[in-house]
Amino acid sequence: MATKRHGQIVETATEARQAEPGPSVLALLTVSTGLAILVLGVVWFVFFRT
Repeated sequence: MATKRHGQIVETATEARQAEPGPSVLALLTVSTGLAILVLGVVWFVFFRT
């Protein structure tokens, strides 16, 4: 719980973020990068294949 010291509110990093750190950001980055590679591959295959 946040405490007050010398007129300032003191919180832990988790309290300041108001969330628990989790793998969701890494999963989102991985999935979005994979989808971007897939889409670019399809575009290249359709338009630039000779």
